[in-house]
Amino acid sequence: MSRPVVVCCAITGSRPRKADNPAVPVAPAEQVESAQDAFESGATLLHLHVRDDDENPSFDPDRFAFVMDGVARYCPGMVVELSTGGVDGAPSQRLAMLPLRPEMVALAPGSFNMPGGVYLNPPAVVHELGQAVVRLGIKPTLELFDLSMLYATAALIGQGLLPERPHFHIVLGGQAALPARRQVLDFMVAEIRDLFPDASWMASGLGSHQDLVMDWALSLGGHIRTGLEDNVRLTRHALAESNGQLVRRAVARCTDYGCRPASVAETRRMLGLPEYA
Repeated sequence: MSRPVVVCCAITGSRPRKADNPAVPVAPAEQVESAQDAFESGATLLHLHVRDDDENPSFDPDRFAFVMDGVARYCPGMVVELSTGGVDGAPSQRLAMLPLRPEMVALAPGSFNMPGGVYLNPPAVVHELGQAVVRLGIKPTLELFDLSMLYATAALIGQGLLPERPHFHIVLGGQAALPARRQVLDFMVAEIRDLFPDASWMASGLGSHQDLVMDWALSLGGHIRTGLEDNVRLTRHALAESNGQLVRRAVARCTDYGCRPASVAETRRMLGLPEYA
């Protein structure tokens, strides 16, 4: 019997712009349409950033709410995971959308260098985000950009600042972060299984590493992520036409490993979320 795999689609992100690829959905209505295309193509987990009218990263709760409402209407049962990062922001900004009670939020449990500066997640911000997630009963996705973040997560759980069964997202191929090397992913997955036996995990590769890392994750029994946030190209010489196109390519890769895209019910069960009513 084929193994169900959660396919996550990161439709927008905080960095790609329409100048990079006109298909990047920026306006909330565009994001709803793109999410529906991804859902109908096989994605059951939506990773969501929002932008302002100038395409700059935003934490505007109204924009998040618009997309969440549209996804609930057109993508029944799809899990929405809101980003709390991607840009610098005070805790009050990064917490502003949490009263919307998304089922999941993504947060990085530490800081790391980027080509243009520092992706800043100081302990006070991480602690405040973690406490809010626990208080509101939201499932966290811990985004791992380096090895230390895995052990930082263990410490946060030990302090009661994060729930005991997190979902991990291993990010490979970013400059000055974890490289896209198979032995790195092997080690990260082994450590997750040792430290967090009940946790679920997915991996993604940035840019040209996207397909390769999907193959590795599928072969190791994990879940996968695709989308225009991570990669605006279909091939070296061709831009992706849509998030749906990238999801369909990810789904096709699943079959190569005896897998299939998980249903809404399977996704929720594997991520430890309530059934869709």
